[in-house]
Amino acid sequence: MHISEGVLSAPVLAGGAVLAVAGIAVGLRKLEGEALVRTGVLSAAFFAASLVHLPIGPASIHLVLSGLMGAMLGFAAFPAIFVGLLLQALLFQFGGLTVLGVNAVVMGLPAVVCGLAARPLLTRSGPAFAVGAFACGALAILGSLILLYLALVLSGDALSVFAGLFFWAHLALMGIEGAITLVILGFLKRMRPELF
Repeated sequence: MHISEGVLSAPVLAGGAVLAVAGIAVGLRKLEGEALVRTGVLSAAFFAASLVHLPIGPASIHLVLSGLMGAMLGFAAFPAIFVGLLLQALLFQFGGLTVLGVNAVVMGLPAVVCGLAARPLLTRSGPAFAVGAFACGALAILGSLILLYLALVLSGDALSVFAGLFFWAHLALMGIEGAITLVILGFLKRMRPELF
């Protein structure tokens, strides 16, 4: 779900950078104690999971785990995602440095919103917990797809067709991310209920 260098317009890049700095600043204020360790572990999981790409037509999909990060970290998901994206840009040339802000917003903002929205359901048990966990994982991907689509479309009409293809290729990822988030959060709920 990385946007490459040279694709986006300057206003979109600038807007993404400003929003990313704001999100990272708020997220860094939330990091202390055990949250710092949890953030590092989830940032490493994000980094590793999103290195495995599966080609689908003109796009490729990969795990993002943004819903899981939003549920477990809240606003701290922003710096965690930023660090993972920065390392991928520097080490593997995924994305790039000029689009780092936009990529961080595309993945970080839906993660935070979905994590905060799902929190009331995640404190419960049974079907409410399952719905909250699955929705958190799936809707974080949907939110990222919508933001990615908007970034591409706002950067020029020529990208509209590609943006649509990219959007449809990633819809299958929603179910996969929802299921993974449900399984991991369910395991953590049984083993460490105090996290919720």
